[in-house]
Amino acid sequence: MRTVPSDRGEGAGLSELERITARRSELDVLAEELGKRLGEVEAEREELVIAERVLLRLAEQDRAEAEAAVAVAPVKARVAGRAVLLIPHRGEAPDEAALPDDYRRILRIVRAGDGPVQVRAVGEELGLEVAVRGKLEPLRAKMTKLADRDWLHKRPDGRFTARR
Repeated sequence: MRTVPSDRGEGAGLSELERITARRSELDVLAEELGKRLGEVEAEREELVIAERVLLRLAEQDRAEAEAAVAVAPVKARVAGRAVLLIPHRGEAPDEAALPDDYRRILRIVRAGDGPVQVRAVGEELGLEVAVRGKLEPLRAKMTKLADRDWLHKRPDGRFTARR
């Protein structure tokens, strides 16, 4: 413990006052720095709260979309960075609702035919330019995919019939 001389002069009180003033200045600077830092921390916390809300909403939307997609639409997959539809095998999903609309239309047209149908006839029903061979190739690929998945039967002559 420090002893203070009994003879207090004006000089001794002034040096104590100067130290107190200097320390208060240091503390004021520190309080200002801490205030700025606290503001930055609070702003970052608010941003994190917002980001968390957004992520939760996106996860909820993804979950709802996934549930809806499983109930009605075919499964989607990514191949070479592109989204593609996977056509289920008939045994796995005997309900045609599992197929995309264009595949269901193809099935309806083939079933409505009097017998085996050619790709050209299905293309005409769909309103494709059947005179241009390149316009029928994507349709042929879809019909072949349906045959590969047991929705249709592809005959050796290249015509298709519906499986019952």
